[in-house]
Amino acid sequence: MDPQAFVRLSIASLGLRIPMEASKALRGVIHASSQCLCEIRLRGFPVQTASVPVISTPEASPDLHGNATIFYLEKSDVKALMAPGCFQPPQAYLEIVVFMGRQGSHCGVTSRKQQIGTFRVEVGPEWGEGKPALLHNGWIGIGKNKQDAGKPGPELHLRVKLDPDPRYVFQFQDETALSPQIVQLQGTIKQPIFSCKFSRDRRASQLDTVGNNWLSSNCEDQDADRRERKGWKIMIHDLSGSAVAAAFMATPFVPSMGCDRVARSNPGAWLILRPDAAGSSGWHPWGRLEAWRETGSRDSVCLRLHLLPEGQEAGVLVSEALISSEKGGEFYIDMDRQTPVGTPVPSSQGGTGYFTTSLAGLMAGGFVMNCRVQGEGKISKPSVQLAMRHVTCVEDAAIFMALAAAVDLSIKACRPFRRNARKGFRHSFLT
Repeated sequence: MDPQAFVRLSIASLGLRIPMEASKALRGVIHASSQCLCEIRLRGFPVQTASVPVISTPEASPDLHGNATIFYLEKSDVKALMAPGCFQPPQAYLEIVVFMGRQGSHCGVTSRKQQIGTFRVEVGPEWGEGKPALLHNGWIGIGKNKQDAGKPGPELHLRVKLDPDPRYVFQFQDETALSPQIVQLQGTIKQPIFSCKFSRDRRASQLDTVGNNWLSSNCEDQDADRRERKGWKIMIHDLSGSAVAAAFMATPFVPSMGCDRVARSNPGAWLILRPDAAGSSGWHPWGRLEAWRETGSRDSVCLRLHLLPEGQEAGVLVSEALISSEKGGEFYIDMDRQTPVGTPVPSSQGGTGYFTTSLAGLMAGGFVMNCRVQGEGKISKPSVQLAMRHVTCVEDAAIFMALAAAVDLSIKACRPFRRNARKGFRHSFLT
């Protein structure tokens, strides 16, 4: 398998200070707030907002390990940033604009942001070389001292670094429930890698009409009677036909008391499995994926993944993400984007767990995987990206394909139970 080139752009170690030589008025205004904020802008990407601690004494220093934000750039992103355009500046920048105080509102009145200064880094050839590059590290003056033009102004501390982050990119060629082929993408080339087999244990429920009955004309009527969804299974096979990963519903998706949805108090769950490393016919648990529906201004499906370390009875939380029920979204394992609460949960299976991605490697930080899926009622063909450093063989990638399939099917399993599918929708069997 050949990876695709990705670049990890990190902005870290943020801090703001006022030199001792600056005017007392300026130092007093800045130090009145222990936190300022900044907007981090890169053309073609959403603006990111981060807090900037105010360094009050010369002896103090910013957090050298804390990341303010991360941008992940594909090869096409770097090319677009370096290409001149008719309606955009000839030179692209990473721009960091620092503002006074916190952003927000009080009593319904939005607080105004007072700009302190701006720092820019030009996008240069080193962005596309695929090598580590330290673009800036240390203090630099930003803005001017408006209170006293003859004295120094505020200084910003930051570290801006580029790191290669090669990834394997996979695509399900059809909807998960149609047992699609899974290909690896390398430019315009699509190389078959796995096949995905969806099935249902008919003994699980007489009411949950999944499987071959999905074309039945009466499936919409059956939806009103369906009170649980269980017995769904996914098997991932390699090109030789050997099963190399699996996922099955360990806890059924059922409506909670007094409502028509799967709630946080009683989530559905998948067990993600991989074959015994010794080559026997046995399977070992790798992770447990829980899912439920959150309601509010925007309905979402919450997904929570625990890895099941070998020889331990508890799981370790490594990801919790919200995906829009309507628009879909991204499930990811990325220790730089979130720090999951490492609260162990009991393993319902007992015995030992087995997984190839070590906890030590995960907790060291960085991107591990992401999976993009569509919302309910839409044709979803999950796409998956895997960090190359977490994949040592084809079988390692297979476990993440099983996880991606479980994520995709969870969006359908969390649909309200009393909602009828739209007429003509070919996959109403999952509603």
